[in-house]
Amino acid sequence: MAQTKDYYAVLGVSASASQDEIKKQYRRLAKKWHPDANRDDPKAADRFKEISEAYNVLGDAEKRKQYDDMRRLGAFGDFAHRGGGGFGGARPGGAGAPGGAPGSGAGFRFEDIDIGGLGGLGDLFSSMFGGGGAGPRGRQTGPERGQSIEASLSIPFRTAALGGKVPVQLEVNEECPVCHGSGAAPGATMKTCPECNGRGNVTFGQGGFAVSRPCPMCLGRKQVPSERCPECNGTGEKRVRKTVMITVPPGVDTGTRLRLSGQGGKGPNGGPPGDLFISFQVEPDRFFQREGNDLVAKVPLNIAQATLGSRIAVRTLDGKKVTIKIPPGTPPGKRFRVRGQGIERGGQRGDLIVEVDVTVPPQLSEEQERLMKEFAEAGGLKY
Repeated sequence: MAQTKDYYAVLGVSASASQDEIKKQYRRLAKKWHPDANRDDPKAADRFKEISEAYNVLGDAEKRKQYDDMRRLGAFGDFAHRGGGGFGGARPGGAGAPGGAPGSGAGFRFEDIDIGGLGGLGDLFSSMFGGGGAGPRGRQTGPERGQSIEASLSIPFRTAALGGKVPVQLEVNEECPVCHGSGAAPGATMKTCPECNGRGNVTFGQGGFAVSRPCPMCLGRKQVPSERCPECNGTGEKRVRKTVMITVPPGVDTGTRLRLSGQGGKGPNGGPPGDLFISFQVEPDRFFQREGNDLVAKVPLNIAQATLGSRIAVRTLDGKKVTIKIPPGTPPGKRFRVRGQGIERGGQRGDLIVEVDVTVPPQLSEEQERLMKEFAEAGGLKY
């Protein structure tokens, strides 16, 4: 019988760990086990998915509280006390399950309790317990929404500021092209699942509670094939890599999150596809820095330009040039503002801020040194 997962053990943190500690540990493990960094390790994808599944619960304070509450309620058997194990061998029809012995809590089912937009507790339990035996995740018999995908995308500074299109490669679960999601090999016959007797789900009882989840043998299909599909090993799904072209809106910054409806995994049993969530990481630019919607450009000036005054041409974000008048006696770090040449976001556009950086020549010729001394003496400067 499938056992529950200890998400704290999956991430390698204690049950008293702070949210910040959990987040740091998840980032470390996700970087270590990401499939792109472990192309020669077929188990890396499963490990990465397990880590992501654990963080999906523990990384959300509200979900973590519900998870901890269920541990304390004994919904994971003696798992909360011993740190492992399952439901103490409870099986469908046993004490605490529908049809169990009188007084054992029969008739009380987690899936009948709604928890404010997250569905029944049975649904939450099912997602927490993982997919079980034959496949990466359990299924219901009807159409299901496809897998939603989280991805981080690094983009150039100018693309983030001006907008544009960039490709991103994703790994998603798609319906197996050989069995079309049935899990059966070509020509195989189907029979009633012996594990769930054709119900599509199994029920576990413990301590007066009953929890239902998709059958780990038939994955909720109610039937099992005489021979599994050789392409997907009976799961009905294939892990595939696809390229999606992302339209980057102007003005995004590091941490901006974009939702693309219907760009996630294909929905099982004819269900709608999931969504794609993109978190942007903006690469630094050699010339521009960002301060809100303003752009800051540091421009070097020599001593003569700063002392006597000058006019300089400065390149803007879109490649054009504007002329800045430098007055005599301009000190290092002086800023000049060019209105309307910054980043546009939310209907508002920032400015271009030109900050001068007075440079000193590392070496002077004899003639230059003589002239510099005369200049200093004429101005009463000591050196």
